[in-house]
Amino acid sequence: MRNRVYLDWNATTPLRPEARRAMLAAWDLVGNPSSVHAEGREARRLVEEARGALAAAVGALPRNVVFTSAGTEANAMALSPGLRRSSGGPVERLLVSAVEHASVLAGGRFPADKIGLIPVLRSGVVDLDRLRGLLADGPSALVSVMAANNETGALQPVAEVARVVHEAGGLLHVDAIQALGKIPFEINIVGADLATFSAHKVGGPKGVGALVVAEGLSGLEPLLRGGGQELNRRAGTENVAGIAGFGAAVKVALQTLSEDAEQMATLRIRLENGIRGTAGATVFSDDVERLPNTVLFAAPGLKAETAVIGFDLEGIAVSSGSACSSGKVQPSHVLSAMGYDPAVAQGAVRLSLGWSTEPDDINRALEAWRKLGNTLLKG
Repeated sequence: MRNRVYLDWNATTPLRPEARRAMLAAWDLVGNPSSVHAEGREARRLVEEARGALAAAVGALPRNVVFTSAGTEANAMALSPGLRRSSGGPVERLLVSAVEHASVLAGGRFPADKIGLIPVLRSGVVDLDRLRGLLADGPSALVSVMAANNETGALQPVAEVARVVHEAGGLLHVDAIQALGKIPFEINIVGADLATFSAHKVGGPKGVGALVVAEGLSGLEPLLRGGGQELNRRAGTENVAGIAGFGAAVKVALQTLSEDAEQMATLRIRLENGIRGTAGATVFSDDVERLPNTVLFAAPGLKAETAVIGFDLEGIAVSSGSACSSGKVQPSHVLSAMGYDPAVAQGAVRLSLGWSTEPDDINRALEAWRKLGNTLLKG
């Protein structure tokens, strides 16, 4: 049986060898990182080294990095009424782009009547004119716009969004979970007030995330209360091994970012050109900047579930969108927000590449697609 090809990197990445080694070393430690004895201090050292690695990667101060159980928890923690900068009042409502991850669309701790949707253009990029109008029509707002979409790969103009939001007296949260390790991202350069990350999207383990706040932000309340961990911002004994793996993965991802991105972009273009050979095939968000590794496409009459199963039987792992919702038979909310017909949105298939994807993997995927296309789209 031929080796399987993994093209679902946006759902989760393989564990980097460096992360695995860091985790194995951490599992050998007995100390609680909150204990003051030597064993505890050694565990604390691993946590703080990882905190420093993530802070350095995203242009933040280590004291402003809060480790969480996942990206979803980090997003929920970030979306909090009462956040403020020293020079302004607290935010009273939340505005989120219509293409956000489900954990952001849920609104965090904002009540439903204080949450508004920001429309996007056909390309999947946020409509800045509509954002300006929404900001002008109400009290100070926290705005949440992702750096890169997990389904289409479209990059949002977050620096420009930040300027618009700050001019209106608001704050900006950026879900940068898909961006880390694929494109450069620094919280101060883009102007974000809060940003969220997830270890397993960058070669770290599942079950570890982080919230990073800009210097000078106040009003952040913990989701979990109890002990004084994470500078009193997130109670619970830290997942030392997971955090150590996160830090190790971030270090190597940043070291190889340019090389990996160039390789993935070259392979992505080959993949897209092959897909476009199918009559009527659409590659979404191909008219704007995208992640170097992501292709979301559809073809007339294509059913995503059938295509995903067909690829799987050919030994290739792909998805029909976000891993958090791809098991549900429903159109992509991202494509629906972009104005696509539900029949098209329900037929979208996502292929996402990674640092170890090889040219032969793309050949295998295109070979499988030609075979599936002839069968699934026949007639």
